[in-house]
Amino acid sequence: MNLRDLSYIVAVAETRHFGRAAERCFVSQPTLSGQVKKLEEELGVTIFERSNRSVDITAVGEDILRHARRLLEQSDAIEQVARAAQDPLAGPLRVGAIPTLSPYLMPQLLAPLRQQYPQLKLILREEVTDALLLRLRRHELDALLLATPAEDADLDQIPLFDEPFWLAHPPGHPLAAKPKITDADLEAADLLLLAEGHCLSQQVMHVCRLAERPHTSAAADLSAASLETLRHLVRAGFGCTLVPALALDSGWRDTPGISVRPLSLPDARRHISLVHRRSFPRTAALQALARVVREVLPDLAPPAGTPASPITAQAAPPVNTPDTPPDTPPVTSPVTPSATPAAAPRC
Repeated sequence: MNLRDLSYIVAVAETRHFGRAAERCFVSQPTLSGQVKKLEEELGVTIFERSNRSVDITAVGEDILRHARRLLEQSDAIEQVARAAQDPLAGPLRVGAIPTLSPYLMPQLLAPLRQQYPQLKLILREEVTDALLLRLRRHELDALLLATPAEDADLDQIPLFDEPFWLAHPPGHPLAAKPKITDADLEAADLLLLAEGHCLSQQVMHVCRLAERPHTSAAADLSAASLETLRHLVRAGFGCTLVPALALDSGWRDTPGISVRPLSLPDARRHISLVHRRSFPRTAALQALARVVREVLPDLAPPAGTPASPITAQAAPPVNTPDTPPDTPPVTSPVTPSATPAAAPRC
């Protein structure tokens, strides 16, 4: 029995499929199946019940897998400790980022990060929040760029910046005539949201006071998998939406048929943090990444020296940022027959 065999059975347990487990472990299916069978024979127990339709875990298999995961986590921790002792600012740093942030932050971040820390290799994975948190707990990722807070007592966060939301709507929208947008205006608006699984949807619903009641407007029947789709729905006149500030230059400001305007509501923003396991030893690498993020976004970043804090269900730590500007007349691009919408990264 070795760590490789343990990684095989964990992969089978998580995929419930020998073929997919083999792909995940970068081996052939016969190789993985043979090693799992050999381990079962060595231990004298059946870990998996196999059939043509499913792979099920036995009761003793569940106990074995619990210990296997713990051993693999400890092995990963040993490697991280050794790497940190050699040079905490060298080697791979596996970072996950949510898709409503990554396309707009990473192009600004990567070049200065490589310039300041050339030996630090950033490995990026883009997924929705729940999937990223699962990978972080499995030690498949080292840190996450997330909108916080997220409830988990085993995680810490390094506050990075507050990102304001802007309102986007067609020029002829009822909200276009309002000099100041209120909570009640947003609560009654035909709000377009991202599909379930995107944390941005919950954040927007919180800002618009929709979390405690059903979202019943006609726009509620439309959900999008990306900010790019939302942009085209707004342009086509199906409703309005809230856009994170970093995404504005991906086409929202200059798309014909869309008006964007800042909001003065105190909750119209999201807190972005670098989230990591408390046990992760390469704190110098995390602080380096956080420092560069703040450098490329000086208008949004909190004061230098803002401490890390545990992830809890309460509100994120206070972050000092410039006041959100009061509502101003929207920035409007009229529709013209020759205009072509600007492309934006897939979110």
